[in-house]
Amino acid sequence: MSECTHDCSNCGESCASRDPKSFLEKPHALSNIKKVIGVVSGKGGVGKSLITGLMSVLTSRAGYKTAILDADITGPSVPKMFNLTKRAETDDSGIYPVKTKTGIDVMSINLLLEEPTDPVVWRGPVIAGAVKQFWTDVIWGDVDYMFIDMPPGTGDVPLTVYQSIPIDGIIVVTSPQDLVSMIVGKAVKMAQMLDIPILGLVENFSYVQCPDCGKKIEAFGKSKADKAAEDLGIDTVCKLPVDTKLASACDKGMIELFEGDWLNLMLKKIVTMK
Repeated sequence: MSECTHDCSNCGESCASRDPKSFLEKPHALSNIKKVIGVVSGKGGVGKSLITGLMSVLTSRAGYKTAILDADITGPSVPKMFNLTKRAETDDSGIYPVKTKTGIDVMSINLLLEEPTDPVVWRGPVIAGAVKQFWTDVIWGDVDYMFIDMPPGTGDVPLTVYQSIPIDGIIVVTSPQDLVSMIVGKAVKMAQMLDIPILGLVENFSYVQCPDCGKKIEAFGKSKADKAAEDLGIDTVCKLPVDTKLASACDKGMIELFEGDWLNLMLKKIVTMK
């Protein structure tokens, strides 16, 4: 390690004297974004993109101007849930997000590709750079709440988002299995290391509700959400069931028509945050 010159702009080392806020990027000059919320998970496949979509729909229904920045570059599923097939438009001023049927602004790599099935075969730094451009080059306009669908894990891209974008808080998504709960702890601790507030925990696949008697069946094992939240100091917990109507709505690009009060507690936490 070379001798410190106290010039962080030309230094790649990570040290206690470096201020994480020094990496923050300014949004596009024509963007005015009030609150930014990251939706994270320690691993893939637990429903992070689903929660991003549902929370954006709920926030929009509550009367707020809402946007989604899809930072999951190699696994973008947000456009599919909203049935977005139109490509994003660009001009000399920047990139324009695509609006959903109810007016939610979305930017995703799939809205820039020739074909939505084209793979994005990029290395970490290039992916991180693309995510940063979604913040700096997209003309978001006036936004009350922006949700960022983060890639899973604690690698390059989540770190870039945390350090480049002024995140006001994160929602952590998990599932009932012990292994997932352990990995969630890693995601939470990463956010805590970077002084990112934890808004709440959402346990997906928490139960199956019998359509006849209404009994909740814990098909994937006993819920770990309350215990995990207690251990991690999280005060807001929501549990999402396995719901075939919701899954069908997402597959058909009709997530904006979903019905359910599972995330209302999280919505209240978000719209009352300072």
